[in-house]
Amino acid sequence: MTFATSRSVSPSTVSTTERHGEWIKRVAFALVVSYAVFLAASFAIGVWLVDSEGKIIPVDFVNVWAAGKLVLDGRPADAFDWVVHKAMEETALGGPFEKYFGWHYPPAFLFVAAALATLPHLTACLVWTAVTLAGYVAVMRTIVADRLGILLACAFPAVLWNVAVGQNGFLTAALLGAVLVTMQRRPLLAGVFLGLLSYKPQFGILFPLVLALNGYWRTFFTAAATTIVLCVVSWLTFGRETWEAFFEYLPLTGELVLGRGLAGFQKLQTFFGVVRWFGGGEFLAWTVQLSAAVASTIIVLLIWRARIAYEIKAAALACAALIVTPYLYIYDLVVLAVPMAFVIRMGLRDGFLPYEVALMVLASALVLVMPMPIFTSVPTGLMAIVIVWSLICRRAVAARSAPTGTAASAPVTA
Repeated sequence: MTFATSRSVSPSTVSTTERHGEWIKRVAFALVVSYAVFLAASFAIGVWLVDSEGKIIPVDFVNVWAAGKLVLDGRPADAFDWVVHKAMEETALGGPFEKYFGWHYPPAFLFVAAALATLPHLTACLVWTAVTLAGYVAVMRTIVADRLGILLACAFPAVLWNVAVGQNGFLTAALLGAVLVTMQRRPLLAGVFLGLLSYKPQFGILFPLVLALNGYWRTFFTAAATTIVLCVVSWLTFGRETWEAFFEYLPLTGELVLGRGLAGFQKLQTFFGVVRWFGGGEFLAWTVQLSAAVASTIIVLLIWRARIAYEIKAAALACAALIVTPYLYIYDLVVLAVPMAFVIRMGLRDGFLPYEVALMVLASALVLVMPMPIFTSVPTGLMAIVIVWSLICRRAVAARSAPTGTAASAPVTA
């Protein structure tokens, strides 16, 4: 993948950029080693994967394996029945446990769950994590266009928390990043990636609008066709009753998670979740959430209509995708690495803006501390998103203010 630019860079900027790059590389390497040591120690003392008695520790991935097992048993619709699904989760772990990890995905994602359920639960969890991590790292490496992208991908703190619970943040980030990487030069492939992202439709809300208003019709229609094919194939494979069960339980899930805060409002790293966590009513929370969504959408559309580097446009769309959804957890914050990767690419190529590196470090630190007990009542994840969003907007303003021809729109080749 290549990004073209006509901006000239002074020798002093090159020198500063090289120092920044070397510093980023060292910090990233240190973080990756720290994560590996942390996970190894957690496994050794029995707080990750298996406990001190050798029993599997309940984490989010069990909902995927249980849903897949129900498919293999010929009962795909039961994946949406909380009682039956919970019983299968307990079967997977060999005994009862207190929590329930619900299955809230469209039926098409049952294909992935069924494939994983052909393996023993713990093996399936490790395979799922390894494969999706590899996809995420590959996309990040492509965006940064340097081997440094591999280190940066693994060093982002949300990676640690996603690995800890076996969630799908890597897949979401890989698909969303792949759409942006391929959109200019391979629009049909971008559409396929966007269609696959429909397994988590809340992250694709802005894409149809941006695609339509900017003439990316091949990507638009390919995404629509891919989504329709997934729906039809899953309908034919799993039956009408599975889709009926999905739509039957969807409103209940929304009411319990967003209305009543079943999982805890403090875990929602959105404007909606923050307002609810601090005692605001549901109407106020939706008002704030929709206001933020509308404002960020307008800004994204303005950025995409401007004659500025494609990296800024891609970063803005990726970051805004996190702002517009009311449903966002810590493992979803892996997606935040995508807009940061575009900013880092611009910084390594053209030079970083003042305080840009420091603010990205701060955003990463806010993601790192989020699950820690002392910070659970502070929306550090949302704060990280806002920081990255402000950096992108700053880049856009700087590009618009630059002399004509110094920040041309950059074609992408993947």
